[in-house]
Amino acid sequence: MPLAHDRRELDLQYSPSSRVADIGVYLTEYAARSARARERLDARLGVRYGPRPGQRLDLFPAGGDGTPTLVFVHGGYWQELSRHESSFLALDLVPRGVSVVALGYGLAPAHPLPDIVAMVADGIRWVCAHAPGPVYLSGMSAGAHLVMMALLEAGWHRGGVEPSGAILLSGVYDLEPLCGTYVNRALGLDPATARACSPIHGVRAGLAPLVVARGENETGEFARQQAAFVAAVRAAGGRVTDLVVPSRNHFDLVFDLGDPETALGGQLVRMIST
Repeated sequence: MPLAHDRRELDLQYSPSSRVADIGVYLTEYAARSARARERLDARLGVRYGPRPGQRLDLFPAGGDGTPTLVFVHGGYWQELSRHESSFLALDLVPRGVSVVALGYGLAPAHPLPDIVAMVADGIRWVCAHAPGPVYLSGMSAGAHLVMMALLEAGWHRGGVEPSGAILLSGVYDLEPLCGTYVNRALGLDPATARACSPIHGVRAGLAPLVVARGENETGEFARQQAAFVAAVRAAGGRVTDLVVPSRNHFDLVFDLGDPETALGGQLVRMIST
């Protein structure tokens, strides 16, 4: 459960932009870097992985048989952003031999959260069935939640490979506190649905290795969410690395993932090399 907060303070705690001067700087950078990736790299854009209009992905291949693939799931509190702003990691990773998939999905309020969870799981299964080598997952904020919900699903052995690891950035792993915040205006979660869609209640042994990371400059609730989730994974016998990155915030942490000289980028290198 969250720390004791009134409604106004809880809204602030679950507003990552409250910790930065201008969120627009980061959103502009996501879009600009993603546009450069589409201009400079070979890509298959708008690949359909399911019947819904939002079920499309952009694939930036790095090679043939055996090439690892990183699937990136964007954030935006399940109601903003898209695959179009989410392919920036390809600029750093494709030249190093890692294919990148920017996974799109339908957004709230047009889609209820359980449907969004199912869409993302479908997309990850599609990649696992078509990838030429091992598949790794990453998501930021709401994307970290969606990646973890997908990992908890059964059915990975219906075809293709199973995800080999996941890096979760600044995630929300217990959705029940969101029921009392501004975030829920678009989601319409009731307590039962929020609990059913909370990965902290589904962790178990046998999951792929996890790296759970956040920036140092995050709100207390995001710090608490990460600590509680890491503790739950460890209690269930899971393999997890807990990382707090100095001088990073909710929005710029993701840029480290493509840089092998950073603590976060180094974790990706080690995961793929294992």
